[in-house]
Amino acid sequence: MHLHGVSLGGWMNMENFISGYPGNEEGIRRILLDRMGREAYDAFFDAYLGDFIQDEDAAYLAAIGIDSMRIAVNYRHFEDDARPFELKESGFAQLDRAVTVLARHGIRSIIDLHALPGRQNQHWHSDNPTHIAEFWQHRHFQDRVVHLWEALADRFKDRPEVAGYNPINEPSDASGEVLPAFYERLERAIRAIDRRHVLFLDGNKYSTDFSFLDGRAEPMENTVYTAHDYALPGITSATEYPGTTRGEFFDRTVVEQTFLRRTEYMRRTGTPIWIGEFGPMYPPGRGVEEWRYRLLRDQLEIYREHGASWALWTYKDIRLQGLRTVAPDSEYLQLIGALVEKKRRLGIDSWGGSDAGVRDILDPLDALFDREFPGYAPWPWGRQPHIAVLVRHILLAEPLAEQFGDLFRGVTPDQARELASGFRFDRTRERSPLVELLREHLARD
Repeated sequence: MHLHGVSLGGWMNMENFISGYPGNEEGIRRILLDRMGREAYDAFFDAYLGDFIQDEDAAYLAAIGIDSMRIAVNYRHFEDDARPFELKESGFAQLDRAVTVLARHGIRSIIDLHALPGRQNQHWHSDNPTHIAEFWQHRHFQDRVVHLWEALADRFKDRPEVAGYNPINEPSDASGEVLPAFYERLERAIRAIDRRHVLFLDGNKYSTDFSFLDGRAEPMENTVYTAHDYALPGITSATEYPGTTRGEFFDRTVVEQTFLRRTEYMRRTGTPIWIGEFGPMYPPGRGVEEWRYRLLRDQLEIYREHGASWALWTYKDIRLQGLRTVAPDSEYLQLIGALVEKKRRLGIDSWGGSDAGVRDILDPLDALFDREFPGYAPWPWGRQPHIAVLVRHILLAEPLAEQFGDLFRGVTPDQARELASGFRFDRTRERSPLVELLREHLARD
């Protein structure tokens, strides 16, 4: 069978471009608790989790032709750092609710552990407040992930509406040696409990590199190796497609070559292909939508031609990528709108952000590195993205997160629930060209 899905990002693993805050989830939650107080804080997040995915959402997706949902979750819903290995029923119950809601409308779930203790990659979406992925250096963090997946497997082992488990989102192991050993260990632990559900295993370097598997004689049983396939013109400041992006020409042929390179291991071994994340951004006011929809259409046709399943990123957000977006006149965006604009101006978000407003800071740094450290190319993406993480996405994000929290000072519990309701289905708006493109593609399938 083939899966045609979408991801539930920003729900049990919040992300700054999806929800509007600066920095990482743990940091903004800590600040909001301080500003709002416990009662209003709990009211906001209870409503946020409850409203984000409901029956109306599942019925809507099923009507489009979506048959699967990749549910991104953060380990913090299941375990506190102060109480490692003590699992919390509330997280399992919330996840179980979503699986049940989706199943009522014929949609299978894939459970995606998007943020791991110790952080499995260097960026915000693993709830990382730094640029260091400590997961690969500390056995303690690895033990906790095995323990959590044993519990998840036990919880869902008899649930056929769960298509499978995606144990680590976008691992980034600079050594390339810890990841394959950990996958072996994790596979043994899960299979001791659940032999039926599919394992969806991401490649290294943010699920783009599968060379760490070259030493294996055979793929693991009942396992799908999953690539992420963001096409560069769709996620940068490119102005056309087909056209030149960062000095390289991109058209359908080049996009297909990238897909073939990222899925070489699957095609060589005859294992199924699942593109676990992909999709252009549609930043408001940029006038790029038409050609980015063409790029998306090309990708979908390539996946069909090569028999690849897929999960588009992402279902809901505040206007960058989602099938549905929070309404501009919602109380939530009315409250945070000016800060979101400041965040855009300073380039604080990595995803969809631009450094145009802070070149006066970055140009001298680039000149300094050119002069003093010309060969510096840190893992995983090299010098300039590394500087962007440290300066824009961490250093500038930290004080802006404090300002974001200040906006919520004095919010009552009732007001908090109303703010969170901006993410409810009937309060969001459809990105109609994107939805119609998907509907047309899926109708042909």
